[in-house]
Amino acid sequence: MTTRRPDAVVVGAGVIGCAIALELARTGRGVLVVDKAGAVGHGSTSASSAIIRFNYSTFDGVATAWEARHLWTSWPDHLRLTGRRPLAAFHRAGAVLLDSPDTAPAAVTALFDRVAVPYERWDAAELRRRLPGIDAGRYWPPKPVDDDAFFTGPTGELGALFTPDAGFVDDPQLAAQNLADAAGELGTRFLFHATVAAVERTTDQVTGIRLADGTRIAAPVVVNAAGPWSGGLNRLAGVGGDFTVGVRPMREEVHQVPAPGDRATGPVVADLDLGTYLRPAPGGRLLVGGTEPECDPPEWIDDPDEADPRPTARRFRTQVTRAARRFPAIGVPNRPLGVAGVYDVADDWTPIYDRTALDGYYVAMGTSGNQFKNAPLVGRYLATLIDRVEAGHDHDGDPVRHRCEHTGNIVDLGAFSRRRPVRAGSARTVMG
Repeated sequence: MTTRRPDAVVVGAGVIGCAIALELARTGRGVLVVDKAGAVGHGSTSASSAIIRFNYSTFDGVATAWEARHLWTSWPDHLRLTGRRPLAAFHRAGAVLLDSPDTAPAAVTALFDRVAVPYERWDAAELRRRLPGIDAGRYWPPKPVDDDAFFTGPTGELGALFTPDAGFVDDPQLAAQNLADAAGELGTRFLFHATVAAVERTTDQVTGIRLADGTRIAAPVVVNAAGPWSGGLNRLAGVGGDFTVGVRPMREEVHQVPAPGDRATGPVVADLDLGTYLRPAPGGRLLVGGTEPECDPPEWIDDPDEADPRPTARRFRTQVTRAARRFPAIGVPNRPLGVAGVYDVADDWTPIYDRTALDGYYVAMGTSGNQFKNAPLVGRYLATLIDRVEAGHDHDGDPVRHRCEHTGNIVDLGAFSRRRPVRAGSARTVMG
């Protein structure tokens, strides 16, 4: 059976795919979004901590996050939805980045200065004053909690960078649904419980997709926004031979614990010194996650469908114990509470937003657990890129540049190329 031909098919109805669908629809395209799940945002998006921060290791990464923050703070205006409905909300809580050798303050502030991100530099005394109850000791490098060295005393004290305009989005799945609703008002269609079995093509041009039930959908543009399934979709399309950056699925956990009174509200804290992060959550709780320190072997998986969505006692104890070392009033409950999701991790933890060697086939992949914050802007990146490339522009030879509407910064989309060199100085962690 053949359905009515769309102008573009987006594979993946997470926050990235829905943002791309919205911006493609705004260019006048008829868009179809397909997803193997049963609803919007039921994959990696629903497990996101949805933190909005600006510290990345490149200018283009920082500029992207800073511009995207302006879209979150004007969310209703960005969506342009008619009628009243629940909307995700950005909470301007601020973010504290504790010092660590992996994030030299001078390198971070140099990028903040270029992009015009406001920040404050705190010494240990100011850190204790602004975050009562914190242990400002330096414990670098992060250690396994079962190692006796984990409980040795500090070797000094930490300072921090504070960005007052950072924060978090309260409901990542609702944010994806908001984007889907906005795209739907422009005619975008969504097809759920739809597994892609083949990407159809000629020698050098994509022609559409075929679903597992035999449905064939013809389209001149296909966008791979399939999250941890993106590598498999590329194999179906026969692309990837010219990629210099690989991607792999990795399982990760985010936990919830009751917040002590002095942490029920307050800023996001990124603690690379101990290998953890935390942020406030509804109901007087904290979300606690990990920053992939070297002492924790990554949990690479072959099949994202086989990833257990339940938190494990081992990972829970590891990450919450680290948070409790930094904030001793945090308890470590006996029973784990939280979620597990799967990251689509690029070799350098920087996403790939690009065309491919197959004309008409584009990728928004390798989002590495750190791109939720950028999703609204990623939609614009892909729409701009697709418009230019489909009109004949050579993005590989002359990378498209995007001028940010709110900040005026110019982002070189070549920074997210499939053919970029993997920088020796890249973060190689979720921090990007």
